[in-house]
Amino acid sequence: MASVLVPLAQGCEELEAVTIIDLLRRADFDVLVAGLDDQPVTASRGTVLLPDTTLDAALQQQFDLVVLPGGQPGADHLRADPRILTLLRDMADAGRYTAAICAAPRVLAAAGLLDGKRATSFPGALDEIDIPGLSYHTQAVVADGKVVTSRGPGTAMDFALYLIQLLAGNARRERVEAALQRPPVAR
Repeated sequence: MASVLVPLAQGCEELEAVTIIDLLRRADFDVLVAGLDDQPVTASRGTVLLPDTTLDAALQQQFDLVVLPGGQPGADHLRADPRILTLLRDMADAGRYTAAICAAPRVLAAAGLLDGKRATSFPGALDEIDIPGLSYHTQAVVADGKVVTSRGPGTAMDFALYLIQLLAGNARRERVEAALQRPPVAR
């Protein structure tokens, strides 16, 4: 079973956080939600989220994937936390997956994980950051090696389903997606 860490910071985007956590748990992944401290997390729209544990406790474990929800100022709080940056670098060094959505790709950039990569983000989130060799795209989900990025709240479901497919294959993704009753996209 895949193990996933979802760090939550004050001011995160709740639609992204809850969608990621929910879908990855529907896929039977071992999902651990960690707050940067031991307090409930008040998300960007006022929803209060209760992490399973603290980041310090979570860092005692190994994970197959770390997923960063975006939102502001949540993404900036993640980027300012040296434990998060070290974790992301350690994940990359170990050949494990990192993923970020909305404004959170800027955290990957701060850790040096977007250098020379294809990526996406919420429009403008990466504009003021110098990222050597970044190839910016506007698709809902962009994967480059072990780094996966996505655009924002409206792409959170596609993002989470892609992560399921990445870690457990297409059959698991299809099982989870079928239970969601998503209608086919009108063209």
